[in-house]
Amino acid sequence: MIAGMGEGAFTIRAAVVDDADAMGRLHVRAWQRAYRDVMPDAYLDALLPSERADMWRGNLARPGLPPVLVATLDDTVVGFTAFGAASPPTPAELPTCGELYAINLDPDHWGRGIARALLRRATDEIAALGYDDAVLWVVPENTRARALYESEGWTTDGGIATEEIFGVIVTDIRYRKALAVSTDVD
Repeated sequence: MIAGMGEGAFTIRAAVVDDADAMGRLHVRAWQRAYRDVMPDAYLDALLPSERADMWRGNLARPGLPPVLVATLDDTVVGFTAFGAASPPTPAELPTCGELYAINLDPDHWGRGIARALLRRATDEIAALGYDDAVLWVVPENTRARALYESEGWTTDGGIATEEIFGVIVTDIRYRKALAVSTDVD
């Protein structure tokens, strides 16, 4: 998929192992920008692109793991998204629920429509995997991401999860979206 026009054209494609180094770099940059003043500075400052790259390299090298898509601009990976089956805690009333696990975009490319395109593509792919609904988790203070999700029809559903990071409790809230069900009949 190619989106945008002219200099701003970008491509969304399946991630490959060779994308891991770029994914690691942008993953750290995105977290350090989006979560400053939400997560402890010591935690964010200690994030290493090489460790995140190793994590992504390992994930991408294993067959059968959930899908990962990357957005590229001039053959450079500038964003990614990962998704698959929902992990607990998911709403009990959603037996066929997918989840958007991650969406990260290099801060130098925020505001260009790339994150929106990644979100739409991931949402379509989750539906194509056969899920009727999808969930995602976001830190309440991440107003930029929340505005994007809400503009694409995701709504909070009351789910809350917490974790401790360097002695600070970080809270995530759950967003949910009903997915379009195909009415095609063979």
